Amino acid sequence: MRIVFMGTPDFALASLQALVENNYNVVGVVTVADKPSGRGQKLNASPVKTYALSKGIPVLQPLKLKDENFLTQLKALAPDLQIVVAFRMLPEVVWRLPKYGTFNLHASLLPNYRGAAPINWAIINGEKQTGVTTFFIDEKIDTGAIIAQAITPITQHETAGTLHDKLMVQGAKLVCETVNKIAEGNCPTQPQNKEITFAEAPKIYKETCKINWHKNGLAIEQLIRGMSPYPTAWTEFIHKGETLPTKVYDALFQPHTHQLPIGTIIADKKHLQIAVTDGYIQLLELQLPAKKRMKTTDLLNGFSFNETTIAI
Repeated sequence: MRIVFMGTPDFALASLQALVENNYNVVGVVTVADKPSGRGQKLNASPVKTYALSKGIPVLQPLKLKDENFLTQLKALAPDLQIVVAFRMLPEVVWRLPKYGTFNLHASLLPNYRGAAPINWAIINGEKQTGVTTFFIDEKIDTGAIIAQAITPITQHETAGTLHDKLMVQGAKLVCETVNKIAEGNCPTQPQNKEITFAEAPKIYKETCKINWHKNGLAIEQLIRGMSPYPTAWTEFIHKGETLPTKVYDALFQPHTHQLPIGTIIADKKHLQIAVTDGYIQLLELQLPAKKRMKTTDLLNGFSFNETTIAI
C-alpha cells in the first residue's frame, strides 16, 4: 500500500521510523511548517521532516489543510492509506481521501482521555495503567472506530517524560501491526460510545501547571510528575520580600500529621519540604529564576531558605 504519514514531534518520528525501517511503502510525509526558535530565531524543521528528507521521502508542509495546492499535491501521491501521529485535526476532504481510510495513533486507551494531553492527565489523575490506541478518523476528535489497543502499566514514580517514551515505542509497534491488519483485510473495528462521558485530556495551560499547596499531598505529587519534564509544574516562593517563580520537576509526598500552616518551608542542607494538608511534599528537583534545573541537594549548597520563606 502507498502510505502517507502525518506527524510532527519525536513521538510521531518513532512510528515513521518503524514504518520505513520495516519496508512499508511510505510515499510522502505531511508535517508543520518550519518554525523559528532560539536566540537567532533560526528556522528549524520538525523531527519528522528531518528524518523524511534523510530517507528521500517527499515532504509537504501546508499552512492550511484545505489549501487547493496542498490537496492537489496530496492527491498526486495517490495514498491508499494515511497514518496520523501527533499532528492536527484533519478536514474531511483529507481524511476521506485514501481507499483504506486514515487512522490515528492516540496515547491513551480510548475512549478514555480523548484530547490533547492524554499522557499528562493519566498521571495527574493517578491512573494505574494507560496505553495506545489506533482508530479510524471521523468527524470529531478521537471518537472514531477503534482498530487496536495495547496496555502499558504506570509505575509508582512515573513521569510524563518516562511514560511518553514507553508509549512512543509501544505506539510505533501498534502502528505497524495496524497497517498489517488493514493490508490483510483482517481489520474488525469497535465503535466508541459517544454518549457517555469518559476521562478527558484537555489542553494544558500555564495555570493548569500551578501547584495548589492546599490540595492533598498525593494529588500534588501526581501533578508534578504529570507535568515533568514538560510543560512543568510551578510555584512561587516568597523569599526575603521577593517573589520567585520556580519550576518543580520532581517531588515525593510524605504523609504526616502536623500543625504547620500550608506552604511552610522546612529546609536544611540536604532537604526541602513544603507543608501540605496531610503531610509534606519533598522537593527533589527544581529550577529557580535565572538558574539551571538542578537536584535540590545541589541547590541547597548555594541557596538558603530562611524561616520566613513560604510557598504560595
